[in-house]
Amino acid sequence: MGFTIEIEQDKDGRWIAEIPQISGAMVYGRTREEAVSRVEALALRVLAERIEHGETSPVIEKVFSVVAA
Repeated sequence: MGFTIEIEQDKDGRWIAEIPQISGAMVYGRTREEAVSRVEALALRVLAERIEHGETSPVIEKVFSVVAA
């Protein structure tokens, strides 16, 4: 499973990055790179919080698989 980052430049020059599959994962950045980096970090925090609280969503069906070695 992969997440798509949508990015565009606002009229005021800032960059907006969002991950549509993760509700609320939208950030602004001064540069394109900053916006992408910030939205990736936000997405990881959101996903981690959902996992910690035992929440499920259509986006997160299974993050890790454990296999015997």
